[in-house]
Amino acid sequence: MTRALPIILLPLLVLLACGSGASADLAEAPKGRARGEQLFNMHCTLCHGKDGKLGLNGAKDLTVSALSREEMVARVTHGKGAMMPYKNVLTPAEIDAVVAHVRSLRKNG
Repeated sequence: MTRALPIILLPLLVLLACGSGASADLAEAPKGRARGEQLFNMHCTLCHGKDGKLGLNGAKDLTVSALSREEMVARVTHGKGAMMPYKNVLTPAEIDAVVAHVRSLRKNG
């Protein structure tokens, strides 16, 4: 029973992270880089972590991603594996903002 608790709670946390209250926050969200960071924090940190390195549920370390910008946009839009698609959650502009933030997390060199 104790081991099953995290498995049961994880989908609940994902649903809460994607809840309807997010749209009110987005109306007041700043533009540009800060908006991408805010959207990332709302939708991605549960699995990727705030720094992109968490790796929960098989999430990739975003600081070492070799994906191009276009590949990242496609991945966020359509999802892959355990990652859900965000095409019905975020607008194309919001997806671009998230991708810009993710690219800023990459390690230099």
